[in-house]
Amino acid sequence: MIPQVKGFIKTTLLDWEGKVASVIFLQGCTFRCPMCHSPHLARGDGELQTVPLDSVLDFIGSNRGWIDGLVITGGEPTMQAGIVEMLNSLRERGIPVKLDTNGSRPDVLENILRSRLIDAAAMDVKAPKEKYGAVAGVEVDIGSIERSIRLLMESDIEYEFRTTVCPASHTGDDVEEIARWISGAKKYVLQNFRPKDCLDPAMEKVAPYTVADLRGFAERARKHVPVCVVRGYETF
Repeated sequence: MIPQVKGFIKTTLLDWEGKVASVIFLQGCTFRCPMCHSPHLARGDGELQTVPLDSVLDFIGSNRGWIDGLVITGGEPTMQAGIVEMLNSLRERGIPVKLDTNGSRPDVLENILRSRLIDAAAMDVKAPKEKYGAVAGVEVDIGSIERSIRLLMESDIEYEFRTTVCPASHTGDDVEEIARWISGAKKYVLQNFRPKDCLDPAMEKVAPYTVADLRGFAERARKHVPVCVVRGYETF
């Protein structure tokens, strides 16, 4: 059964570097990050309205000269039982797809990569290993995260790793430690925390880092991943 779409953005220039893309949101997540600004998707709230997938496909089909591809995000898409079926359907229609994931389900990711069902991926690396559970809000199998990292680094698709940097959870040392962990990766992206609509309301009182702070963190990260930028302020 193909997963239900719980949100749809017709066009974005931010979610797939260098492309005009549409974005669909799937509900439910394996993590409970306190800073998450999509709590309704993470929790899988039952009152979320379903967007018919056919309407998404109709929009993309009628704008093929404009829309370069489709981003599937969440929540965590790989926890959906029908994600492979959805990706197969999109592949049959010739729609390029980028998948956003937290890397918690490497078996699913490996199946998707082996079946060549996606063209690009972005994986959130939440924190250094020793802080992962605290930042993710649940107990985390670090082995699964490391396996997902390896799968993407060994793949031939476009990929990036990214961290949403929050003063309540991360320091510059943490960012550099993450970069050391993923040393050799093609891209590492830092995103600024937004204190709005957080899963933990207390996080909304946390002031974000300045852009100058994040650029300083990125400079440190480049010792391990040469292509590291602050999203929204720098380009690859």
